[in-house]
Amino acid sequence: MSSAEQTMQYRRFGRTELSMPVFSCGGMRYQDGWTDKPLKEIDPKTQVNLQATIDAGLAAGINHIETARGYGPSERQLGQYLPKLERDKLIVQTKVGVRENPEQFYTEMVDSLDRLQLDYVDLFAIHGINNEEKLNWSVRPGGCFSMVQRLRKEGRILHIGFSTHGGVDVLRKAVAFKEPSSGEGFDYINLHWYYIYQETWPVIQDATAQDMGIFIISPSDKGGMLYKAPDRLMELCSPLHPMTFNDLYCLVNKEIHTLSIGASCPSDFNEHLAAVPLLNDPHTHLQPIVDRLQSRYNEVVEPELRKPFDLGLPILDDIPGNINIGRIVQLRNLCRAFDLLEYGQMRYNLLGNAADWFPGQNSSPENLAKVRPQLENLFKALPSGHLLMSALEEGHELLYKAPEKRLSDS
Repeated sequence: MSSAEQTMQYRRFGRTELSMPVFSCGGMRYQDGWTDKPLKEIDPKTQVNLQATIDAGLAAGINHIETARGYGPSERQLGQYLPKLERDKLIVQTKVGVRENPEQFYTEMVDSLDRLQLDYVDLFAIHGINNEEKLNWSVRPGGCFSMVQRLRKEGRILHIGFSTHGGVDVLRKAVAFKEPSSGEGFDYINLHWYYIYQETWPVIQDATAQDMGIFIISPSDKGGMLYKAPDRLMELCSPLHPMTFNDLYCLVNKEIHTLSIGASCPSDFNEHLAAVPLLNDPHTHLQPIVDRLQSRYNEVVEPELRKPFDLGLPILDDIPGNINIGRIVQLRNLCRAFDLLEYGQMRYNLLGNAADWFPGQNSSPENLAKVRPQLENLFKALPSGHLLMSALEEGHELLYKAPEKRLSDS
């Protein structure tokens, strides 16, 4: 066993039985941009950087390399390097976006595997089961799940999972899914869960009960853009870096098997690797920071609004104007408590521009004016109702700037 393997910690990735490092090398930031392109158009400098990043991860014991068809030329570039490495020491995952047309999905799957130039991938995820419609496209007879099963029978895919930005109700249905004829379901799940985003914990509990592998998406970026954390958050998390704290906060839960590091260069692993030795005594390091964060949050956020996803609101589709009230209140609270303004602006300005990847509308004066009487009527029945309209107005004033697009749409 190498010194890196001795230092890195590994967890059984559910019923896949894979020995998974607690950090994974996500392939969404070291590639040559977000637009797919043929190999001849790829900047050679980005290929050198990609290979150096993979090497740095492997040297640290991070042998799970994860990418997706939607990550620009990431698959193509990895296909120029992964076949040169010892295949039996790698865990490779890719993802393909769910499609209404299963044959189109199958064609894209095969093309993605060909881009990687590997005989098989260990893990394959249906990418973006974010709502009921896409869940149906995936699990209906002859749908995307059936297409993945076809390639698994051919030995080109070993384990089937799904990746999601969806809500709890949809995710619990996906976790519970069993294909009628085979009895097979998803072997693993890629989802969001971290210190500032904890509402998906019931899904993790369900997945654990099904013995699924659990992979946490984007804990540093969607977890608060922690690679450029504001001074207040740095102070509150001291002596740990906020990324190290967030990693530890996630991994103290044995239900969670691995966190994605979307490394853009070799040095991006450093703050994350600092969390590994702390896992031997995590609570000693965690509790003082958690206490400080909670104290600060309680100091500046009204008691009625501290749990923005437990306000008694209807589901998003039933909220007047489709205004994503819970998410807006959450982002406003994070700005108040931890100065996460740039992060809040990045997320808030996706509303109305990211479809099911970040659903709902913002609380602009124009959007509120269209449904103000209906919202006021809804708020009358809620304990927090007397605060919600002003919180929505404050959220827009604080967070609005030029609308954002998802990275893969930019």
